[in-house]
Amino acid sequence: MSAPKKIAIIGSGNWGSAIGKIIGKNAAESDLFETQVNMWVFEEIVDGKKLTEVINTQHENIKYLPGHKLPENIVAIPDVVEACMSADIHVWVLPHQFVRGICQKLKGNIKPDAIALSLIKGLDESQAGVDLISNVINKELGVEVSVLMGANLAKEVANGMFCETTIGCKNEAHGQLLKEMVQADYFRVVVVEDATTVEICGALKNIVATGAGFVDGLAMGDNTKAAVIRLGLMEMVKFTETFYKGSQTTTFLESCGIADLVTTCYGGRNRRVAEAFVTSGKSIDELEKEMLNGQKIQGPPTAKEVYHLLKAKDCEDQFPLFVAIHKICYEGMPVKGFIDCLKNHPEHM
Repeated sequence: MSAPKKIAIIGSGNWGSAIGKIIGKNAAESDLFETQVNMWVFEEIVDGKKLTEVINTQHENIKYLPGHKLPENIVAIPDVVEACMSADIHVWVLPHQFVRGICQKLKGNIKPDAIALSLIKGLDESQAGVDLISNVINKELGVEVSVLMGANLAKEVANGMFCETTIGCKNEAHGQLLKEMVQADYFRVVVVEDATTVEICGALKNIVATGAGFVDGLAMGDNTKAAVIRLGLMEMVKFTETFYKGSQTTTFLESCGIADLVTTCYGGRNRRVAEAFVTSGKSIDELEKEMLNGQKIQGPPTAKEVYHLLKAKDCEDQFPLFVAIHKICYEGMPVKGFIDCLKNHPEHM
């Protein structure tokens, strides 16, 4: 039997803390993993104390997941290199805008045979173009990256409410190991070998959820929101087929696909902030600061990244929902124009 695997969690927001509850319990109970799980925590002062010290003494992330105890074998560490250098498995769970910066710190400082699991929803944009987050981690660090996406609102997972999730992998053995790491009786995992589609679903669904929030802000009702979900799903499938050949459309029927899309369009932070964007007249940045306690939404920045790709490929007209959401968030397009976009969508022509 191989030696137990050391786990490091990179990120400690509400989703990182919620999945940390499961990983910590599994690590403590399974011979497959070392008991101690390191969690990299961006150091903040909360109520006069360092957040890492609070987590390590009170075993609770009082800022991002208050009211939920973390397993005592979760150890908060403020230095990401220290947290990860001895780990065999890296669990990435932080806003996608920070991935490249963390990679630069970890480069040359981790085990060469480590593997990674990304829970990050979004796309990366650089001078080279738009890329998957898993590809960025792989290229920067040389590690194999699997992905986990699904209908997994963090607070519900933390409360132990039943849900499903999807792990997309390229190595079946690694997929099964990662399943052992994150599965619980209330958090059921399906492993598929179509990591690309799993990750794209996780990124694009936040764009659609932003549109669902616009609909709520306009008080247009559930029928209109259902149209946004359907048309958004159609654009997600078309985007995948256009830019990522070989993807399997059946993956959209997994939790990472239609299930995650539905729950995000009804219950996620992207929807809530987009609704407030319509009703308050405030900017996305202002609303993030007011509503999210230091967290970020991924829908608008992902819409911008997708828009730049579509514009470069001269195919904006094939993805009017994605384009409209970008233009509303960043170019001053009136929100009511979103409804016209739905009415004139090419799916109706």
